[in-house]
Amino acid sequence: MFLRLAAQYQDLVKDLVLTLEALAEGLKQQGVAASCYSCGTDGSHGASFVADMTDGHAVRFLVTGLGISWVEMRNGVELVKLEGAEAIQELDRLSCHLRSLQRSEAVEA
Repeated sequence: MFLRLAAQYQDLVKDLVLTLEALAEGLKQQGVAASCYSCGTDGSHGASFVADMTDGHAVRFLVTGLGISWVEMRNGVELVKLEGAEAIQELDRLSCHLRSLQRSEAVEA
């Protein structure tokens, strides 16, 4: 059972890495400074995602074999730190917000 759970977690890490890479690319296309660095050739060891959301506000999402965390900062000062499922929910919230912005831009064009 534990080996199955470990394999499922590794799959989760890989999926999150792919999502972070796509999110970083989407943000870059919108002119937002964002980066995603993955560890390992297939992202199975994790990734670090950072985005500058303007006015000194930045977010960092870290996923590794040891855990998942979300940190919001303003002018280098940590404001919010979430871990695990809560961190993933914040990533989803950011992704939904970006999709709504893209739809708004498409309607205006």
